[in-house]
Amino acid sequence: MGKYLRLLRVHHYLKNGLIFLPLLFSGDLFQWNLLGQTMIGYLSFCLIASSIYIYNDIQDIEKDKMHPIKKKRPIATGEISLKKAIIIGLLLFLAAIGCQTIGYLLFHNQGFIVSTVIMLGYFIMNLGYSKGLKNVPIIDVMILALGFVLRVLYGGAITNTEISSWLFLTVLSICLFAGFGKRRNEMIKNKTTSRKVLQAYTKSFLDKSMYLFLSLALVFYSLWCTNGLQFIENNLLTYSILFVIFIVLKYALTIEQDSYGDPIDVILQDKLLMIVSVIYIVYMVVAIYA
Repeated sequence: MGKYLRLLRVHHYLKNGLIFLPLLFSGDLFQWNLLGQTMIGYLSFCLIASSIYIYNDIQDIEKDKMHPIKKKRPIATGEISLKKAIIIGLLLFLAAIGCQTIGYLLFHNQGFIVSTVIMLGYFIMNLGYSKGLKNVPIIDVMILALGFVLRVLYGGAITNTEISSWLFLTVLSICLFAGFGKRRNEMIKNKTTSRKVLQAYTKSFLDKSMYLFLSLALVFYSLWCTNGLQFIENNLLTYSILFVIFIVLKYALTIEQDSYGDPIDVILQDKLLMIVSVIYIVYMVVAIYA
C-alpha cells in the first residue's frame, strides 16, 4: 500500500487545501451546501493531480533514477511497472471526472462547467509541462505558480464565489516566490543532470526573483487585508499580517539552508512553520466568523 501512496504523492494533497480559500474568505464556510461542494471538488482535484504526478514520473523515469531523492519513487525503483502506472493514472483521471459529475448531480452547483474547464486546464497545462515546457526558463516557474493559482480559481468557481484581485495577486506572488526558491536550491545542489532548465538560470537571478516576489506578496496581502473583505468591520485581518510575515520569512530561512526547496517538504519538515501556519488559519477563521 505504501508504494501506491507514494505513487499518488498523497502528502502533496496539502496543496489542494487552497481550494477552500475562496469559501473561507467569503464568510460562507459554514454553509453546509457550499462546504459539501468544495469537499467533493477537493477530492476531484486530488485525483486529477495524482494522475498528473504519475504521468510526469513516467516521462522522467530515467532522469529520476539519477536524482538522490526522486530515485526512490516507485516507478523509478521498479516497484510499480510502467503498464500498471499507466492504468492507475488513467483510472484516476476518469475518477476525477466522475467525482466532479457526482458533485454536480448532488448540489447542482452553477459553477460546474467553469470549474470543470479549470480542472481540465490544469491537467492540460501540466501535460505540456511534462512534455517539454519544464525545460523553458521562466515558463517552467510560471506553470508551477499557475498550478496553485488554478486551485484557488477552481475553489471559487465550484461555489460561484468571487475572488478578490488582491487575493489572486497574493497567491500568485507567493507561488512565484516558492517556485524560484525551489529552482534556486536545485541549482545550489548541482542537480543539472536531472533538470535541464537549471542550465539557463543563474543563482543571482533566482535570488533576486525569489525576494522580489516575496516583497510583492507581502504588499498584496496587506492590501487584501485592508481592502479585500468589505464585510469585516474590525482590524483583526490587519493583525494577521504579522503571522504572514513570520511564515514567509521562516520559509525563506528554511530553504536558504539544507533544503531542496519543495514547498510541501519544507512545510512538513519544519514543525515551527507548521504550528504557526495552523495558528494563522485558526486566527483567520476567528477574525472572519467571530
